[in-house]
Amino acid sequence: MAKRFLLYAVLTLGAFVSLFPYLLVVLTAFKTQAQLSTTAPWLPGLPPTTANLAEMLAGDFPRYVLNTVVMTALLTAGQLLFTTFAAYAFARLRFRGRDVLFWLYVATMMVPSAVTMIPLFLIMRELDLVNTWYGLLVPYLLGSPYGIFLMRQFFKTLPAGLEEAARIDGAGPMTILLRVMLPLCRPALGTLAIITVISSWNSFLWPLIITSGDDTRVITVAIATLKSGIGVDYHLMMAGSLIALVPMVAVFIFFQKHIVRSVVLTGLK
Repeated sequence: MAKRFLLYAVLTLGAFVSLFPYLLVVLTAFKTQAQLSTTAPWLPGLPPTTANLAEMLAGDFPRYVLNTVVMTALLTAGQLLFTTFAAYAFARLRFRGRDVLFWLYVATMMVPSAVTMIPLFLIMRELDLVNTWYGLLVPYLLGSPYGIFLMRQFFKTLPAGLEEAARIDGAGPMTILLRVMLPLCRPALGTLAIITVISSWNSFLWPLIITSGDDTRVITVAIATLKSGIGVDYHLMMAGSLIALVPMVAVFIFFQKHIVRSVVLTGLK
């Protein structure tokens, strides 16, 4: 009983530490600017106010939310499409230099993303794609090393007999991929989709560098712009953060089984 009590105490403490920042976001979002200086951060403002949320929703913030939804949907669709084709080629098709090319591509995961930001920006500038949807999406639309690695490892776990039987029946590589392999890859595709949705929704550095107008501004950049040289509107910033947090909480609630499965599958790495 003592060990069990200690275990639950540690788990409770860990859960509190993990949830405390989100609690501060919720509490601060419902405080007025005057209550920020008169109330402790971990205490609610009385009476709570919804003026911060109303002010954010009355401006251009809904447009930024829509931009983020569009960006996340397109990046997720592109990742699932191109990553699946590339992973199938690396896992099942035979061509000269396949393994060398694959491991060279996977090795790029060791390169910090900040290192490639400036070259990517220079390429987008030469192509006149700065502050456009093409510049925002293209560098991350055609797959990622981690996604290709994940899908390739999953393809390699599937029995080769299924593919051979389909080939005997006259099926080509595309038919085998679409009708035989993909229906068996739903767990891996769900894992990749969840990872891509979360990373795309929280993306900040690249959208900050490549976009500057309202037509392409995403929610993370919009929240950062609330900090000016004069001061920080913490109550508005936390209201925007709360709006940005709600979709991710909904994703977790509705897809928690797939998220748990994704944690298991990412152990393939």
